[in-house]
Amino acid sequence: MTTAETAPFRFFSLRVARTLRLGPSMVRVTFTGDDLAGFAAGGRDQSLSLFLPQPGQPEPVMPPVLDGDLYGALGAWRAMPDDVRAVMRSYTVREQRRAGDGTCEVDIDFALHAPASPGDTSVGPACRWAQQASEGDRVVVLGPAVADNTGVRFRLPEDADEVLIWGDETALPAASAILEWLPAGTRAQVWLEVPCSADRMELRTEADATVTWLVREEGAPAAVEAVRAARLSGTAPYAWIAGESGSVKALRRHLVGERGIDRRRVTFVGYWRKGLSEDALREAPQEETEAVESGAAA
Repeated sequence: MTTAETAPFRFFSLRVARTLRLGPSMVRVTFTGDDLAGFAAGGRDQSLSLFLPQPGQPEPVMPPVLDGDLYGALGAWRAMPDDVRAVMRSYTVREQRRAGDGTCEVDIDFALHAPASPGDTSVGPACRWAQQASEGDRVVVLGPAVADNTGVRFRLPEDADEVLIWGDETALPAASAILEWLPAGTRAQVWLEVPCSADRMELRTEADATVTWLVREEGAPAAVEAVRAARLSGTAPYAWIAGESGSVKALRRHLVGERGIDRRRVTFVGYWRKGLSEDALREAPQEETEAVESGAAA
């Protein structure tokens, strides 16, 4: 029987410690809190569900968790009025740190979308919240209580001799964490698509990685064209692609259909879709989302 002590995910109450602007399109929010003593991120592309307060609320409005029943609590949350219940969005744990005194911090990097048009709903409440976040602001996350959990999608096969990574700005935190995790000497080809030249950043890795920045304001080629032009050196590649769902779907078709990579060795995650909020993406017809997995930890 799963209890609150043994469940792989649970709710954590956190507060903002500080924020850092990483570039025109990214801000890092560092969280702390006593609850983080039980937080156990698995690294790589570890996802979690972030619950934010509605405008004017001092903290997220959440139902109680009775007897460790997460599903019951989530059901009660969904049943609450839309303008009262906490806003939920899926994000990646960029880094978890434990200090010598036992305190813990967790970084979450937020991509700051610019609206494509006046009616574009992809600029959502999480983006707006992150731009205004300040020390002491409170949130709740549904995150990992054990390091080996289903919120980690990047699973490198033992026989992989090359890693292919593509991500846009929303996947940049996950891609950066994956690069830091990769074993020394691992051959990797990486394409990172960002809006602006100033969004490039230094990436730490011990892998033998070639990183290509695809900057949209510089007229970079589309994702499929950039990857299609690459020469693969391995015979047993593993691919991880994440970001805008249309690009993810096209890249997966290229890698599986044109490159002949086993579909089981291509991990793909759609974090967002042009013109749609995360809520709308979840509610989209099945035929529109069949090639895109949810990034939510829950």
